[in-house]
Amino acid sequence: MELSLVGLQNAGKTSLLNAIATGGYTEDMIPTVGFNMRKVTKGNVTIKVWDLGGQRRFRSMWERYCRGVSVIVYVVDAADRDSVPIARSELHDLLMKPSLSGIPLLVLGNKIDKSEALSKQALVDQLGLDSITDKEVCCYMISCKDSVNIDVVIDWLIKHSKTAK
Repeated sequence: MELSLVGLQNAGKTSLLNAIATGGYTEDMIPTVGFNMRKVTKGNVTIKVWDLGGQRRFRSMWERYCRGVSVIVYVVDAADRDSVPIARSELHDLLMKPSLSGIPLLVLGNKIDKSEALSKQALVDQLGLDSITDKEVCCYMISCKDSVNIDVVIDWLIKHSKTAK
C-alpha cells in the first residue's frame, strides 16, 4: 500500500509517521524539506509513506505524490485554530485535482493533547468535510505525543490496504 501524508507545516505529519513506525514521539522534530519516503510494515502490510513538506513552497508538489496512492492522509493541527482556514483551502484545492478523484481521504486532527484543540465536529465543520462527496472521507482526532488513536489510524489504513486497487 502506498499513501501520501500531507498537511500544513507543523501539523505533525513526520511525528505521525514516527508514531506509526516506532511508537515513539520526539519533541524537537525539524521541518520536512521537500519530502521523506519511508516504508513501514504493520502485520502483513507494508506501507510506503510519502511524508510531504507542508510549507507553502512545497504544496504545489502534493498532487504529484498523491496520484495513484491508496489513501491520502491529511494532517491538521487541531490546536492551531488560525491555521484551520488555510488547511481547509489547501485541502479543497488539492481534492479538486481530477487525478485524485476517488482516492479515500483520512483527515487527522492532531494535537488533541492541547486544551485549545478543536472538537472533532468543529474540525469537520471548519474543514468542510461534509461537502466532499466524490470519495470516502474519514476523520479521527489524534495525539502523536500521547499516542491517542494511533492504533485506530493504523487499523483503518490496514483495512484500506486490502481494498486497494
